Amino acid sequence: MLKEYVRFTISNIAARKKRSMLTILAIVIGIAAVVALISLGYGLQNTIDEQFELMGTDKLMIMPGDLMSTFMGSGTEFTQHELDIVQRVNGIKVAGAMIYKVARVEFRGDTKYTYVSGIPTDETREVIESMQNFNVVEGRDLKESDTNAAIVGYLVVNNGFFEKNPEVGDKIDVEGRSFKIVGVMGRIGNEGDDTQLLIPLDTAREVFDEPDKIDIIIAQTEDGYDPGSVAEDVSEALRKDRSLKKGEEDFTVQTSEQLMDTFSSIFSLVLMVVIGIAAISLLVGGIGIMNTMYMSILERTREIGVMKSIGAMNKDVLTIFLIESGFLGLFGGAVGCAIGIGIAKAVELVISQQFIALKTAVTWELIAGALLFSFIIGIISGFLPARRAAKMDPVVALRYE
Repeated sequence: MLKEYVRFTISNIAARKKRSMLTILAIVIGIAAVVALISLGYGLQNTIDEQFELMGTDKLMIMPGDLMSTFMGSGTEFTQHELDIVQRVNGIKVAGAMIYKVARVEFRGDTKYTYVSGIPTDETREVIESMQNFNVVEGRDLKESDTNAAIVGYLVVNNGFFEKNPEVGDKIDVEGRSFKIVGVMGRIGNEGDDTQLLIPLDTAREVFDEPDKIDIIIAQTEDGYDPGSVAEDVSEALRKDRSLKKGEEDFTVQTSEQLMDTFSSIFSLVLMVVIGIAAISLLVGGIGIMNTMYMSILERTREIGVMKSIGAMNKDVLTIFLIESGFLGLFGGAVGCAIGIGIAKAVELVISQQFIALKTAVTWELIAGALLFSFIIGIISGFLPARRAAKMDPVVALRYE
């Protein structure tokens, strides 16, 4: 019997191709948006999680102010004094400092403004580079003997940042001081990082006229120590030095795991909001299915009367129309899934070529869930019209013109 119901439903939908396609259009848009956003979102999250794993879970980031004010400019400052305090905390293996500033950069008469970071050239450089994902792919890294050497971001030499792309060995000016390009960083994934310059920390202090200021301290914990416990000890040492009570901190200490958790929370919230907006299309699609089913019942009133007159029960009529509305949702979901996957793959291709290697997370669970969800939306939307059809008086239905 169910097989006959399905065959009857498909023939009815096929007989009204144009109306059916218009009906499922909103479902198609909603499901396509949801599938594309979820697959891209979780693909991006997986990619970033991999980057966090590469930097390791034994890193601490210590900043003046909170996380936002660190990048916007805070009222407090760190100096060598705070770096010394961090280095003395039990469980800290190595700690390094860096400073950064938007500076005027010139190459062959072409002037740009971009971030220039001063990083140490001693053994603490490695902890800075691993945490910040700095990876030299061309030329060499900075050495302790370097003073006027620079490493440039990937886009500086590969994407027309200047009118003419500089190369390793070329001279580039930072705030009027000449530097030799000795290396090129690999692509990090955002324009700010990929257009920055790295220069020796001591040289950066001279160029920026910042003899003492430190913008960020990055530390690595000893093997066998819990980074969370060490972070608490660092906070306690800084509070004691600044005569602050717990909760009054004018600095931030975070482990790499905490940074990852913070990002994941923010990312999940944004993803939920965007999916919520896309779900409006599904609501519109459900209303469209309901409207179409009401019209279909009006057009097929005599047909309903004939079915009931030859023995069809109320539950049979209800089932037929519920299957039809469910299939409208299912068809819309199937087309939406195909379009959503296509959009996700297209975005993946563009991002992978321009920014970072991104792989979309298209899973069978996602597709099955999207199809089931669209089928349920169809059934829910068609319930009231189907119920109305099931309760029709066959005599009245047969007289309907």
